[in-house]
Amino acid sequence: MGASDSKPAGAPAAALPAPSAAPPGIPIGPDGKPKKICCCCPDTKRLRDTCIAERGEEHAYCQALIEAHKACLRVEGFKV
Repeated sequence: MGASDSKPAGAPAAALPAPSAAPPGIPIGPDGKPKKICCCCPDTKRLRDTCIAERGEEHAYCQALIEAHKACLRVEGFKV
């Protein structure tokens, strides 16, 4: 009756690959969880945001801070 296709109850299941915790391209932190871009590089983020609020995004100093923040995020594994 087709019972020969089923495995005995005690037989180990075929090993399946573990599901990815993060989509491709998202860096994984030391705890094994995906990193959140909003939580990485808080120092450069704060300086960048303050500068933009006070001087505007086009200000040369703010542009340097924006680039510094992007560089920090790249070091953390983000593609920005």
